[in-house]
Amino acid sequence: MTMTHRKAVWTLVLATLMWSIAGVVSRFFESARGFEVTFWRSAFNALALVPLLLWLKGPASLSAAMRQGGRALWLSGLCWGVMYTAFMLAMTMTTVANVLVTMSVGPLITALLARAVLGHRLPQRTWGAIALAGVGIAWMYGHEVSAGDPRHLAGMAVALAVPVAAAVNWTLLQHLKGQSSPPDMLAAVLIGAVLSAAVTLPLALPFAATPRDLSLLALLGVVQLAIPCLMAVAAARVLAGPEMSLLGLLEVVFGVLWAWLGANEAPSVAVLGGGGLVLAALVGNEALGWRQRLAGA
Repeated sequence: MTMTHRKAVWTLVLATLMWSIAGVVSRFFESARGFEVTFWRSAFNALALVPLLLWLKGPASLSAAMRQGGRALWLSGLCWGVMYTAFMLAMTMTTVANVLVTMSVGPLITALLARAVLGHRLPQRTWGAIALAGVGIAWMYGHEVSAGDPRHLAGMAVALAVPVAAAVNWTLLQHLKGQSSPPDMLAAVLIGAVLSAAVTLPLALPFAATPRDLSLLALLGVVQLAIPCLMAVAAARVLAGPEMSLLGLLEVVFGVLWAWLGANEAPSVAVLGGGGLVLAALVGNEALGWRQRLAGA
C-alpha cells in the first residue's frame, strides 16, 4: 500500500516519540554501563527484527532483499550500526540534553549533503526552517560547551557521529527512491543491529547487567529501536531526506522532556529556549508545506 505524505509525516513523528525514551530509560540502569549497554540494546534489537521482518516480508522476500541489496544495502546497514553504537555510548557519557542537542545538527548536514551529492534544490521554507533550527541548536550547544566539562564534551563528540551517519543514510535512501526499481532497504536495519552488537561484544565483557538492566535494555531494543526504525525506513520512501532529518528533531524535544519528567534531569534555560525554536521550525515547515500541497491540488 502506498503511504501518503501526511501518513508518512505522522509515522515518523510516532517513530521519534518511541526513539526519545532511550535517555530516560538509561537513567534507571543498575550496573550496565558503556559498551555493555550498547551491545545488549543492539542484540535485543536484532532479535526483535528477525521475526518482525519475517512477518512483514516472508522468508523468501527477506532472503532475496539481502542477496540483491548490493553495496547500498550494506552501506545503509553500516550507517544504522554507527547510529546505534554512538548514540547509546554517548548517553552513558553525558546528559540526555547534550546528546540530543548534538544530534540536532542532522538537518544541516543532510541538506548540504543532499545538495552536494544529489543536486537537490530545497524549498525556501525548508532552508528557513533549517536556519531557525540552527539558531536554536547554537543557543543550546553554546551553553553546554561553555560549561567545559571534558567528559561531557567527549560524549557530545561521540554523539556527533549519529547525525553524520543519519545524513548519509537519508541521502542514500533519497537517491535510491529515484531509481526505477529501488532495492528494499528494510533489511539494512537488521544488518546495522548485528554489526553494532558484533563490534561492541568484545568491549562489553565481562557482563555486569542485572536482570532489571536486561529487561530495560530489551525494552529499548524492541520498542525504542526495532519498531520505530522500520517505521522510519517506510516513511523514507515518501519523505525527502532533509524533511526526514528535520522531523527527526522532534526526538530532541521529546527526549529532553522525558528526561526532565522521568529522571529529574532538568534542562537549562538555553536548552528550553533553543528547543522551542527547533519545534517552531518543524511546525512552520510542515504547515507551509501542507498549505502549498493544498494549493497545488
